[in-house]
Amino acid sequence: MTFLSPILLWFLAAASVPVIIHLLNKRRHKTLQWAAMQFLLKATRESRGKKKLRHILILTCRALGIAALAFAAARPIVSGLLGWGAGTIDTVVLVLDRSASMELRSADGQKAKREIILGKIRDAMSNIGDPRLVIIDSATGKPQEISSPDVLTEISTTSATDSAANIPTLLTAAAEVLGSSTGRAEIWLASDLQRSNWRPDDERWAAVRANLQSLPEKPAIRVLSIGGDAATNISLRLLGTRRTIDGLMLDLEILRTKDNRGSINLPVTTQINGASQNELITLPSQSLRFQKSITIKQEDESGYGWLTIPADGNPRDNSVFFAYGPARPMKSLIVSPSNEAADYLALAAAPPDFEKRSVTRIDPAEFAAVSTSDLSMILWAAPLPVGENAKTLQNFLSSGGQVVLLPVAKSENESFLDTQWETVSLAEAGKFFILRDWDHVDGPLRDGADGAPIPADRLRAIKRAIPKSNATVLAKWEDGEPFITRKIIDKGILWTLGSTPDYTWSNLGDADVLLPAVQRILELGAERFDASFLAEVGSDAANPIAGEIRTRVDDDSKDNNDHVAGIFRLGNRLTAVNRPLAEDEPEITSKENLDIMLEGTDYRLLDQAGQASDPSLSTHIWRAFLVAVLFFLISEALLCLPKKPSVTPTLQRSASGAS
Repeated sequence: MTFLSPILLWFLAAASVPVIIHLLNKRRHKTLQWAAMQFLLKATRESRGKKKLRHILILTCRALGIAALAFAAARPIVSGLLGWGAGTIDTVVLVLDRSASMELRSADGQKAKREIILGKIRDAMSNIGDPRLVIIDSATGKPQEISSPDVLTEISTTSATDSAANIPTLLTAAAEVLGSSTGRAEIWLASDLQRSNWRPDDERWAAVRANLQSLPEKPAIRVLSIGGDAATNISLRLLGTRRTIDGLMLDLEILRTKDNRGSINLPVTTQINGASQNELITLPSQSLRFQKSITIKQEDESGYGWLTIPADGNPRDNSVFFAYGPARPMKSLIVSPSNEAADYLALAAAPPDFEKRSVTRIDPAEFAAVSTSDLSMILWAAPLPVGENAKTLQNFLSSGGQVVLLPVAKSENESFLDTQWETVSLAEAGKFFILRDWDHVDGPLRDGADGAPIPADRLRAIKRAIPKSNATVLAKWEDGEPFITRKIIDKGILWTLGSTPDYTWSNLGDADVLLPAVQRILELGAERFDASFLAEVGSDAANPIAGEIRTRVDDDSKDNNDHVAGIFRLGNRLTAVNRPLAEDEPEITSKENLDIMLEGTDYRLLDQAGQASDPSLSTHIWRAFLVAVLFFLISEALLCLPKKPSVTPTLQRSASGAS
């Protein structure tokens, strides 16, 4: 609770006036002993306690009535952010989440969460005097002192963005601001509590708590969240792009909120190099992942475009942008001795009917001297690399390349990136190792775009080697042992296949399994070249470097800053910038996670769910004190009323005798 006119609280001293008058009146009378009076005192001794209590209550009502009047004159307010703390606030650090998810509108569709929060904070600030206001927004991460809360909804550092937020980093910056300030301070953290922005598993939370607790005066932390019902929303996401021989392949996903049920037809508009195309996409459930092929004219070696869906609950997630450059040949390298397995791998990596695919085979001893900068995939069918070979292969993975490890007959217990091969095992006589379980949605053996499955159950092996690692298993043998595993290394992926395309091992050389698996891994590797045309808002790739000029090319009338999505030319680079994929993840940070992250701090969660009708975070309660004044005065008047005299038993008997 705080006061708009705190100087009037001095009138609380007037509450002592009735007590002072009572004490002075007691001093005015002298006590004289009078023999006849002793009989009257004895008669009234039993009722003296009640009279004394009555006088105390009258005195209390008079004092409380004056105190309540003083409180009402000082105009007290109660704020959800401020709580009931006493005293004035000298500094407020507003940590504002400006991520794309904050643009989700309320159920009435009128205002976004960011706008609602800013309006409430502005009104609360105007009711608590004139504290110093410093804002740290999630897009820039830089402290900015604000002269007046009235401009909160107008300045650029509170506007909508397509970026993500990093709450641990923002609270660290807030602690640095308060380290150089004096007086009572509070941190107001306005966020939608999206888990991806709060990052409860981030190790930096320990440092955040330590920074806050090391301040000379620990600040109170008020976490303001806008909950309640939200408008229906559908988001469109671009997961990746791949340049093909005659066009561009987009990997897309559509997500919709859980309250949507049943199949719907969603109109999708595609713009590419000035041409527009409309189509209907059937969304059968909560999500749909699909691929869209875009034909590119031969004369258009480079270009850009975007896809949009109709506006809904969040206007920031209805568009995705893409750009492309000249198609690059897909080059593969086979590291293996010259043998049957190498021949089958070469055929799978560069089939005769596939243009712009090439493959080269080298011995393991030659690998360290090879340039991998133009390679998409490396097929390693040799003992696991060590020394310089291991360093070169790891650098290739870190830059976004794809590496496929295949077992060899002799294992020497080598290890590469915590991956080893177990000893080669043989199937029982007359039996085979059979593939029975594989991921039909993800990985190199996923079903085709038309839903047709890969006939992976045709694979038969008489020899196999089990990969030992902490990688994700995407395909298993009949006995549950892994056949295909995937391990993400920086920007690249390390794959293992549990058999070799050699008929002394298995029929993996047939086209049923090896060809689709290798081609899909090869296409993933080629994406590292196409990735230079894609960036996320806030990433280094989306920002100009020294000497580059940033120009928006998809729409000159839209924002041209570091925090919005669109097509930008950065110097000579053409880049499609999209919001981070994590902004579409709906998971909210739980109260239990908040307690852990902010353990040891004076924090309070204020969820404004269901309070959309309340225009501010503060409530004026001076009227309640006026009601209290009236209550105490009426109580005092009732207590002062003379007591109704009672009829004595003697008079009652006399009356009955007279009758």
